[in-house]
Amino acid sequence: MTTRTLVTGGAGFIGSHLCDRLIADGHDVTALDNFFTGSEANVAHLYGHGRFRLVRHDVSTPVDIEGVETIYNLACPASPVHYQLDPVQTVKSNVLGAVNMLDLARRTNATILQASTSEIYGDPVVHPQPESYRGNVNPIGPRACYDEGKRCAETLFFDYHRQHGVRVKVPRIFNTYGPRMSPNDGRVVSNFIVQALNGDDITIYGDGSQTRAFCYVDDLIDAFVLLMEAADAVTGPINIGNPYEVSVKELAGLILEITESRSKLVYTGLPVDDPVQRCPDISLARDVLGWEPKVSLQEGLYQTIEYFERSLTVTSTMGEGFGGGA
Repeated sequence: MTTRTLVTGGAGFIGSHLCDRLIADGHDVTALDNFFTGSEANVAHLYGHGRFRLVRHDVSTPVDIEGVETIYNLACPASPVHYQLDPVQTVKSNVLGAVNMLDLARRTNATILQASTSEIYGDPVVHPQPESYRGNVNPIGPRACYDEGKRCAETLFFDYHRQHGVRVKVPRIFNTYGPRMSPNDGRVVSNFIVQALNGDDITIYGDGSQTRAFCYVDDLIDAFVLLMEAADAVTGPINIGNPYEVSVKELAGLILEITESRSKLVYTGLPVDDPVQRCPDISLARDVLGWEPKVSLQEGLYQTIEYFERSLTVTSTMGEGFGGGA
């Protein structure tokens, strides 16, 4: 039987991959996006599909979609470059967006998944981070609009669950990468790949010793589906990420090796509140969902670099055709 599913942020990097998976699994999918960071190009291949529709809408304002059975709430800019452009709107997207989607889930008796984040943990003093760790977040810093917005959204989800009986699922997403990342989103993987392919210097913040753990997007989507299909009692929060830890400098070296780029490494100051270490403890995901990532960092980077090679070539060609405009 077809499930009527709503994906907010459905034209975004992760949201578009989720729409692909849900369509493949037989869902009837409505994607909501205001296109602040999402792109119609990410879902253009789904146009004309009988079980897909795209609606322009900002989740910070209410929406009424009848008959929805499952909701994936992914709507919010996720990279510092984008969420710091309009921090007040970022908070609204997180908090008002959560309220509006939870109210919709309550009206339609839908199960709702909140795409939370490892930013919940801030600059962690516990490593790797288990779900029981409450974090080390600066509530008034430049990243707080996103960090605290996501923390408040989690609060709302569990209060709606306790007070109104709404069925909720809360994965905490660690660094995710893959095709359809925006080339200008300021994330370390896309930054390094674009710089390497263009022959520009690779910009490393700090000395490059800070660590991250990178999860390929297909593995993340698998976890979303498993969590949504799990028993109602499996609410999360639950860490979803790759526990393989790598330094930023090592990541840059791997990308240079794969691209065969001659770009040089250059170093600059660390951004405010940039975490020194970020790596998930995924014991709960293994135990409860039977999930762990399958795609190696090298394999995922090959796929991502191939995507950027194609998209940068297209962008370059279009720029020449239209007088080289930015």
